[in-house]
Amino acid sequence: MPESPRFDGTDSYVVTPDLSLAVNAAVTLGRPLLVKGEPGTGKTQLAEEIGASLGRPLIQWHIKSTTKAQQGLYEYDAVARLRDSQLGDERVHDIANYIIKGKLWEAFETDVQPVLLIDEIDKADIEFPNDLLLELDRMEFYVYELKRRVLAKTRPIIVITSNNEKELPDAFLRRCFFHYIKFPDPATMERIVEVHFPNLKKNLLRDALEVFFDLREVPGLKKKPSTSELLDWIKLLVAEDVPREVLKSDQPRMVIPPLHGALLKNEQDVHLFERLVFLNRRDAR
Repeated sequence: MPESPRFDGTDSYVVTPDLSLAVNAAVTLGRPLLVKGEPGTGKTQLAEEIGASLGRPLIQWHIKSTTKAQQGLYEYDAVARLRDSQLGDERVHDIANYIIKGKLWEAFETDVQPVLLIDEIDKADIEFPNDLLLELDRMEFYVYELKRRVLAKTRPIIVITSNNEKELPDAFLRRCFFHYIKFPDPATMERIVEVHFPNLKKNLLRDALEVFFDLREVPGLKKKPSTSELLDWIKLLVAEDVPREVLKSDQPRMVIPPLHGALLKNEQDVHLFERLVFLNRRDAR
């Protein structure tokens, strides 16, 4: 039995040992990897990095609220066929001309084992995951219009992401290997930032991370800033050459961070933070 490929992260994507273990366990078992975690923890990017690390093609299926499971297999374009028949087009005699292949079909036909991303599965209808059980289990499906069965050439490495907007069915969960990506701790976050800003001064990095994690701890925030927002903020700090003294404060949360629009993304959180700063200053007098 050939040895399964192993994923240990890439130069541009820092993985914790438990995430690396989860990816490799799912690959070994041949089961979809169901990844949850708060927005901005790199769930979608994980599939891209697995493909890059293992040298596998990436196929992405981004789910919307209107997406149906059948679209991942194929769709029959009856309207186009009717239009062509009215125009006397010879293509109408072969129904295969009107079968639109979905992302699962594309993954099943790929010669090299692909990475298939099913992104934000919880956006779809509650029946969506159950409608894919047979296909994900057996790696096959039947095309009724063509009267033939489509079999996967290789079992894809499947990464399924969820933002926990709704509960997923138990039958679906049983078929997955589950991993929750915890929000990075300060040490891991420092490694992530250093990947993107290798020349960032250590003092500025420490001060920025202290402000960032203090901000995330503010009680009542509607949306805590994520990793991607931290990277945007640091990019702005560097571009605007903001002195580190501006980030320093004798007491936490005493000042609103410069360029805070990169971190706070709604007016409720901005007003909340402004009120806390005002109260802290008043109490400090």
